[in-house]
Amino acid sequence: MPITQEELGRRIRVAREACGLTQEQVARQLDVSRPTVVQIEAGRRSVSSLELDNLAHFFGRDLRDLVADSFQEADPLAALFRAQPDVLEQPTVAHALRDCVALGRELTSLERLIGADRNAGVPAAYPLPVPTTRWEAIQQGERLAAEERRRMGLGEVTLPDLAELLDTQGVRTGVIDLPEDVSGLTLNDGKIGLFVVANRQHGLQRRRFSFAHEYAHVLADRDRFGLVSRASERDNLIEVRANAFAAALLMPGEGVRQFVASLGKGMPSRVYTDVFDEADSLNVEGRSPPGSQTIQLYDVVQVAHHFGVSRIAALYRMRNLRLITRQEFDELKQLDDTGYGRELSEQLGLSSPGHDETRNWFRQRFLGLVLEAYRREEISRGKLTELAAMVDLDRDKIENLIANAGLDESSSQ
Repeated sequence: MPITQEELGRRIRVAREACGLTQEQVARQLDVSRPTVVQIEAGRRSVSSLELDNLAHFFGRDLRDLVADSFQEADPLAALFRAQPDVLEQPTVAHALRDCVALGRELTSLERLIGADRNAGVPAAYPLPVPTTRWEAIQQGERLAAEERRRMGLGEVTLPDLAELLDTQGVRTGVIDLPEDVSGLTLNDGKIGLFVVANRQHGLQRRRFSFAHEYAHVLADRDRFGLVSRASERDNLIEVRANAFAAALLMPGEGVRQFVASLGKGMPSRVYTDVFDEADSLNVEGRSPPGSQTIQLYDVVQVAHHFGVSRIAALYRMRNLRLITRQEFDELKQLDDTGYGRELSEQLGLSSPGHDETRNWFRQRFLGLVLEAYRREEISRGKLTELAAMVDLDRDKIENLIANAGLDESSSQ
């Protein structure tokens, strides 16, 4: 049964207030006067389909939610906007976040259309108590990472593409431009499920760490609508736990030790052991050549590349694993800060990929589902064009995509 104009106006007002938006901001978005917005919310002025679509996107909502028989007043994106009002003060960031959530909803809809959601993974959940100290937060994070690696059967191996891995666990991923202080965010949306975003402005290794960090929030902080991870809040115990988790997930302790051992390092300078033969024991001492076990910057470069993390992340992990002392950490970090680490990476052929030299797993999956839904005639060509444009494909590229997929009617004749 269609809702009344008055009820639609009420829902628009509720959605606006949930986001912390003013009537003036909505008026600018619709390019109308504020009194017009007042009339719309009072149910005394009708809303065109284009205006309603514009408003739904502006509020970070699904258009269908505004006109459905039942209306959910609480909304995860709105809750995030209210908790982080400075996000709304940066229109480009808020717009990118809305686009990201809209893509997630369309992806979920496409999966349901073709039955792909039946095979989607279900993210694990670990109801951990809120840590009360930094040490407890670190221990929780490291134990959580070890348990999650065990659950996924990963052992001590280097992880593959994080976005792809999270997708297999039923977690949506996205990359958008965010303020430098924000590394990523997590949303728990009833329509799209769990959704994590990393900052496109950061390099690949930092984004990789951010995805792992946000995954900790998915596993341990599921009861929250959303979380924004900021460098300025790194002392927050929830963030400490997530950072410890990310480091242990990406660089498992035994895996790091084994790799360092393959470089001929990581052994103590002296080793003592006893050989016992039921009657007596023989004490044996082994010594490494002086200085042979000292970790060098080129060792750190190789560890970082092997595990797909930044050199600074590798340094911190190696210090926490007692592979280097605090003094060695400071000396190696000072060398890296001068640019020697970057030069060594290039000279060893281990240069880090840049911002865009990584596969966009979300975009790939999205377009694949769009093509399959079109092939099954679940969506029209117009809808295909609309969805492809959401991931920045212009009309010529869309036509080429359809033709190359063998779905162009003219190519099949």
